[in-house]
Amino acid sequence: MERTYISDIRARLGERVKVQGFVENLRSSKAMAFIVLKDITGKLQVTVERESHPELNDILSQLTGDSVVTVIGRATENEFVKLGGVELIPEELYLESLAAPLPIVRKEIPATKKKKALERSAIDQRIDYRWIDLRTDENQLLFKVQSAMVNAMRQFLLEKSFIEIHTPKLIGTASESGSDVFEVKYFDRKAYLAQSPQFYKQMAMASGFERIFEVGPVFRAEKSYTSKHTTEFTGFDLEFSYIESYRDVMKLEEELLRHALAEVAEKYGRMIQDLFGTQVIVPETPFPTVTLKELYQGLEEDFGYTVEESEKGDLTTDAERLSFEWVKKHYNHEFLFVTDFDAEKRAFYHMRNEAGVPQGYDLIWRGVEITTGAQREHRYDRLKAQADEKGLAGDVKFYLEFFRYGCPPHGGFGLGIDRLTMLLLGLHIKEAMFLFRGPNRLNP
Repeated sequence: MERTYISDIRARLGERVKVQGFVENLRSSKAMAFIVLKDITGKLQVTVERESHPELNDILSQLTGDSVVTVIGRATENEFVKLGGVELIPEELYLESLAAPLPIVRKEIPATKKKKALERSAIDQRIDYRWIDLRTDENQLLFKVQSAMVNAMRQFLLEKSFIEIHTPKLIGTASESGSDVFEVKYFDRKAYLAQSPQFYKQMAMASGFERIFEVGPVFRAEKSYTSKHTTEFTGFDLEFSYIESYRDVMKLEEELLRHALAEVAEKYGRMIQDLFGTQVIVPETPFPTVTLKELYQGLEEDFGYTVEESEKGDLTTDAERLSFEWVKKHYNHEFLFVTDFDAEKRAFYHMRNEAGVPQGYDLIWRGVEITTGAQREHRYDRLKAQADEKGLAGDVKFYLEFFRYGCPPHGGFGLGIDRLTMLLLGLHIKEAMFLFRGPNRLNP
């Protein structure tokens, strides 16, 4: 008998159906048993009259929360049932997997007259048993939202003639510098896990692909213990040719994000508000843009925030955080483009203007940097000189070869899918990933 998803039950009222899922709740008395069954699409009440079905009593006596069952019966309407006014009257009940007592508390459980309150388990303990923690409504919505967001971005680009590629993650040279990379043994020599697909995205530009994107793993060997850093994450990267300036890159990114957030808001906005208490705001375009110098001036004027002159070539973490209050105050916006960083703070492959200013930007969302984007230097001699300047020409010799035989002007950016999810739903990075990886976390 073919399985019916719970979300489709109402369309099959009066029919004999088979449903399968986890036991989310179980209430039992001498005469009745009520099971709340949960699958990935929803929840359903299974109502058992013990006298009518004595053959089910043995299984009912064994059932525990989070056990997996198969139920065959008839779906009927019942206005007194809170779960959509529909219940399943079972004819057959099969115990597929009996769950042991859970080792974590996934949600805080308030006190009752008979039981004390239970505090929610700490985040690291929940990650130890992540597969159990992921069964909650919030976590399953999180990944539905993430899927919708990535799919919206992918479709947006495919409609603009972008090609999806998949670049190597095992590479012979550190992606951008000699630091913050994971070194691995590769037969008789060393290899590295890719910090980004940057070099290969640009190789695609030299290949004449013109417009490409990639969704894949990214590795950073940073010993950071913050609410937004991780050693492995999923990156959404793109690169495209024949741009006139980095502002073409900014324009594409703001359109991409607006489209993705509009899709998420339409499909899941109300559920996000209900379960996470946060509103999905679809941003207006164009996004506000300021130079780094202007932002520091604004933060000093509005909040009295100052930094040493030596720090003003880049954004400090505190400046990032305060920029959210600043952009809301002056533009009533959640996003902010920041341009005109110091060359020493930017990657060697960023194009520079006549004054030596890198032609790129950071994009800040809700006080957190989500993108560094730029027009790339596509002229071999200038690119080699900038690599020499940073002492990297020897390390990136293979990359420089991409530009010796013709390469169009191009630019691009990368987004961290997990960080986007974290900011969208107001979470810690550990909660916004399927499985978190950090300096002290390599399992499960």
